[in-house]
This record gives sequence, structure tokens and C-alpha cells, in this order.
Amino acid sequence: MTDPVILFREAMAATFGLLDFLPTPDGEIHRFHVPGDRAGSRNGWYALHLDGLPVGVFGSWKLDHSTLWSSRQAIDYREDEQLRQRVEQIKRKREAERIKRQQEAAADARLLWFEAGPADADHPYLARKGCKPHSLRQLGAVLLVPLYVGRQLVNLQRIYPDGAKRFMPGGRVKGCYSALGQLEERQRIYVCEGWATGATIHEHTGAAAACAMNAGNLLEVGNYLRLTYPNNPLIVAGDDDRQTDGNPGRTAAERAAIELGCDVVFPPWSGAEPQGLSDFNDLRQWREANL
Repeated sequence: MTDPVILFREAMAATFGLLDFLPTPDGEIHRFHVPGDRAGSRNGWYALHLDGLPVGVFGSWKLDHSTLWSSRQAIDYREDEQLRQRVEQIKRKREAERIKRQQEAAADARLLWFEAGPADADHPYLARKGCKPHSLRQLGAVLLVPLYVGRQLVNLQRIYPDGAKRFMPGGRVKGCYSALGQLEERQRIYVCEGWATGATIHEHTGAAAACAMNAGNLLEVGNYLRLTYPNNPLIVAGDDDRQTDGNPGRTAAERAAIELGCDVVFPPWSGAEPQGLSDFNDLRQWREANL
């Protein structure tokens, strides 16, 4: 009979690719490097139980998904109940590990933030985007974009001179945003994806902007702002990913606006712009270079 540890690793490898370790079957959450991820990262996780019906769960913090594995189907009520209890136990441990990772990332983010100085207006990324530094900080050649929940700094997006972007490993993103401008009573708030998009909107309109960092976070951020600032009208400023199947930017923005019961706006293309442009910053930069 094949060792269930080997079978579990084969199931993991079918999802992640070839793995160079054997899973530890102690029921605890273990992190590992996912093939193809950035060197030094440990975005993968698993937990494996061997007592009774062998059962495990594995997934990726980065992709936010998980897969349940068992060596065979439960044969009676006792095994079915054991399987259910094991899965619940792993879920609780995974949630505790997620919170621990977020707390560690928040502590590291605050340390970097206070070590950094004001961002250089001539930073290559800001120069390419045509944006002012606003409240960004800079550590060495790296821009630091703060992500908050309320007034609490919980994560940083680090932007490198070549435009590469990375969050703090394990840091919270869902429900977090980076703010631009001052919130005034009954004044509108734009909810958008990237920081450069938010900076462009703020510089053009003077209104406050909340940068959610990705399309999937627009609704989470909008819900938080709606509860926190009930007298401020929201406007979702969506990306228009015209060359991507399903146009995820437009789809997510329209869905968020419907759920929030607010207006949604997209870059007002004239038809002359290249199809590869997708957001308000792209449009502004193209117009300044070509009109």
C-alpha cells in the first residue's frame, strides 16, 4: 500500500509542481516555497493528519485557495465525522496562522515606514507616472505605499524603480486601502485600484481617493468607507482592461458599484488611444505625450 505521505505530496505536486520535501504529518500548519514564486518566499502551506483516515489540506497564501485531500472516501459515519472534525481543526489553525502572519507583516511595515523618509519627487516610478509623491515614503530606491485599516498601518506596497510591486509577505490586503487627500464632510470619495490611478484622480479633481490595490478589493474597501463615512458619496473609478479576457477591471468595478449603490466611472477614451491603456493614469500620460 502506498505511503499516504507520498500520496499527499503527489497531490500537492499536481497543483504546485515538483516539491523537494516530504510533508510532516503532525496536523500542524507548515509553510513551504512554491515552485515559481519569488526566491525566499514561503507562500505555500499544508497540514496533514495520519491517525484514523489520513486527511490533509494544502493551499497558497498568495493565491488564497486551498484543497482538501484524503487517502480514500470515508466508509462509515465515524470516519465521516472524523474527517469533518479534522477539516474544522485545520481551518482554525490556518486562520490563527493567517492572523499571525498579518500581525508580523504589520509590525515589519511600521518599522520600515518610520525608518523611511519622504519620497523623492524624481523617483523613476513617479516620473513615469507623472505623479507627485503625496504622502509616500522612500527607503533607499524603494517607494513605500501605506495601506491602512482605519488609522492603523497594516501593510506596505513596495514599488521599485523598475515598477515592480510587492506587498509585505503575509500582509493584509483585503479591506485595506491607501488614502490620498483629506476627507471633508459630504465630499465625494473615489475608490480605485492602483496608487497612481488614485493620485491622478486626486490631482485632477481635488477629491479624496482610496486605492484598493486590486479589482477584487474594490467592494471590500467601498463597504468599509460606506460604514465609516456614511455622508460621503462614493464613486468607483474602475480600470478598463480592454485587452484582457472578461475585462476584470470593468467587471469588478461595475459589480462593486451595484453592490454599493453608487456611481462608477471609467477612463473616457476617445478611440485614438492604444488598446493597451487601461486606467486614468494611462490616459493622462498618453494625452500629455500626444495631444
